[in-house]
Amino acid sequence: MLIIGIAGGTGSGKTTVVKKIIESLPPGEVVLLPQDSYYKDSSDVPVEERQNINFDHPEAFEWSLLSKHISMLKKGKSIEQPTYSYITCTRQPETIHIEPRDVIIIEGILALCDKSLRNLMDLKIFVDADPDERLIRVIQRDIVERGRTAANVMERYTHILKPMHLQFIEPTKRYADLIVPQGGENKIAIDVLRMYIEKNLHLNKK
Repeated sequence: MLIIGIAGGTGSGKTTVVKKIIESLPPGEVVLLPQDSYYKDSSDVPVEERQNINFDHPEAFEWSLLSKHISMLKKGKSIEQPTYSYITCTRQPETIHIEPRDVIIIEGILALCDKSLRNLMDLKIFVDADPDERLIRVIQRDIVERGRTAANVMERYTHILKPMHLQFIEPTKRYADLIVPQGGENKIAIDVLRMYIEKNLHLNKK
């Protein structure tokens, strides 16, 4: 089994990299654990205050549960992955049953932030992108998928996304074994990742 962590700023292309890796490997060989699923439950916070939660801060995540689940998968045990609603800012009663697979990918902006979690990883990847490119992607995504105005997105980027990126996300680049510029468009990097995964899985199965 290979545990791969994929981090990078919002709009850097992490999701595309994950998609390309999954597509390049045999079906059923990869399971994805989105870091977003492990946001702390905020049901105890008054509804009017939930919109002020800083989702880009390390304290927003339940690291102990994520590390526990990775450890269980490594031992061949199944887990119940939590689900999170951005609408209510609460953890949902529904869970997703996850069985161990040859490749476990943990993907999220701060996937490389927690030391205990990093120690469980076999490969650590940081997806890098120009700040202007990331901003454009964030604007496009938030307007289309989350119904925000361009002004709302710009204000959030200026006051939350950019400061949190510089303080917490960008520094985790130093923990990466591989830095992937241009995200999923970097075909050479995707090929290198695929070959690494195939080689190590082949060795593990001998």
